[in-house]
Amino acid sequence: MSSETAIEWTDATWNPVTGCTKVSPGCAHCYAEAITLRFHRGGPFSLGQSTVKVHLERLKLPLVWKIPRRIFVNSMSDLFHEAVPLEVILRVFSIMIEARHHTFQILTKRHERLAKLASQLSWPSNVWVGVSVENQIWADRRIPYLRQVPATTRFLSCEPLLGPLDLRCHFEGLHWVIVGGESGPKARTMDPNWARSIRDQCFEAQVPFFFKQWGGRTSKVGGRILDGNTWDQMPNILEPNIMLDVSGNKVGASSIS
Repeated sequence: MSSETAIEWTDATWNPVTGCTKVSPGCAHCYAEAITLRFHRGGPFSLGQSTVKVHLERLKLPLVWKIPRRIFVNSMSDLFHEAVPLEVILRVFSIMIEARHHTFQILTKRHERLAKLASQLSWPSNVWVGVSVENQIWADRRIPYLRQVPATTRFLSCEPLLGPLDLRCHFEGLHWVIVGGESGPKARTMDPNWARSIRDQCFEAQVPFFFKQWGGRTSKVGGRILDGNTWDQMPNILEPNIMLDVSGNKVGASSIS
């Protein structure tokens, strides 16, 4: 499965693997599970049972897309899930290396396997890698493993943000932070001060900050304005510590208020 997407921080999704299992509190109301159950895509998400499926026929799709895009890899799964064979991961990476005109964004909750396999993978500058951190416990567990990965661009997805985060001891080696609230009929509320705190920490550390959404019954219902501004900062693929706005223009610290 691959398609254009409404996810604000990417342009398209590419799903050579689908299916997953839940590993931490952020997974409780998984949007991929909801989509799967609603449209019967990729089989049901069963409690405690892996439903991971590899779709080899989708592997070469990024090579067909000639216009450069930011591509979220496995929005409906986790590339580093324990049920995904190393051979498949290597094939996914070979496509990303070949499709150098795209930027690939990999997001995982399997931080230990990511770090374990990192030395067996090539990390070109067009492959970004991030971990999901929904609360302080998982930030402290996952970020040190992420920092072991020799990628040019490393990022955090603090979504769904379920509590306050102190990232000040973790910023070294990080190049981007995304924050978002949970969406869906059982969405847990995000305290605005949690988002403000992360924004301010990013400002102090000069790390680009992207505010994705407030969350709520649907992903769009709460909008994405934080203190009167839309925060669309992106890392520069060539200079990850340089902040860019959504149009690709450099953003100086003085422009953040």
